[in-house]
Amino acid sequence: MAHMLSISTEARRLLDLFVAQGAQVVASDVLLPADTLLDLYGEDIRGRAYLTTDPLRGEMVLRPDFTVPVVQWHMQSHADPARYTYAGKVFRKQDSDETRANEYVQVGYEVFDGQNPAAADAEVFALFADALAGLPLRAATGDIGLLMAAVGGLRTTQARKNALLRHIWRPRRFKALLQRYAGKVPVPASRRALLAASDPFANAGPDIGLRSRAEVEQRIAALRADAAAAPISGEELALIDALLGLHETAPHVLSALRDIAVDMPAINSAVTRMAQRLDALAARGVDVETLEFEGSYGRTSLEYYDGFVFGFYAVDAPDRPPVATGGRYDALTARLGQGRAVPAVGGVIRPDLMEALH
Repeated sequence: MAHMLSISTEARRLLDLFVAQGAQVVASDVLLPADTLLDLYGEDIRGRAYLTTDPLRGEMVLRPDFTVPVVQWHMQSHADPARYTYAGKVFRKQDSDETRANEYVQVGYEVFDGQNPAAADAEVFALFADALAGLPLRAATGDIGLLMAAVGGLRTTQARKNALLRHIWRPRRFKALLQRYAGKVPVPASRRALLAASDPFANAGPDIGLRSRAEVEQRIAALRADAAAAPISGEELALIDALLGLHETAPHVLSALRDIAVDMPAINSAVTRMAQRLDALAARGVDVETLEFEGSYGRTSLEYYDGFVFGFYAVDAPDRPPVATGGRYDALTARLGQGRAVPAVGGVIRPDLMEALH
């Protein structure tokens, strides 16, 4: 009971801190429609969601996260700029580690403001750093936007780029696709025979399965177009590897990114945004000279992040879940706003994990 009271007190402190920054307190239903929500989360959360079926509403999910319902509400309100805060429980199954909580409190802060995205990124990160000051934590940062820009600039087909972009948050699948598109993986003999046949259906048996003949024909046409495409060059492959392998302090990474951009100009805008963000962070008192940046950071978290990402981790227990996480999710607002996008960034803090560090 004392532990729960302590968590509640910490959550109240954080909520008050965010309100003092101008945030409006908002709430979300605990039971939410599953169809839209689960499409927007990564595989990890989709696999750990608690699902149920309502006779009238259909499939429902216990709230696994606050950001998506807050964005849904904001895109209907048309307020701009806006800042929101919230506190409440989220629910996630823990199939592989029974020591991890399957329900816990999140306190969050979300900023919808397109006037100066770099300043908004810095605002959220610096506010979280202040809220967590004094705890034995290390901060990690990254930028999904850099990798997305790099993929967008590859000299290959749009279909291949689209496939890579879909799998950015699945590192193993992403790497396998890159290797395949670079011609590093041999094409199975069965596929070669299928693509070489003048009539792939000549010796086919009766139609079975859920796909129609037209869908199968469309898939074969896509495979033939892919087979005819030139492989991604070794130089571009090396540049992607170099970007993902970056793990240094932010100023050193920025310097390395500028070198990479000489051969991969598609990332120039993302590099400029990173430079602007570091300036904004420094203006808010963040020691950017020691701030860690990882090229692959954020690729196994929520799939709606598409820019700056960050997390705060226990120094002495790096394998524990992060105490706080956040990032930019501009594309999510476009999806939920039916094409009307609002630049947005935010994050959540777990007061239970904060208490464990005292």
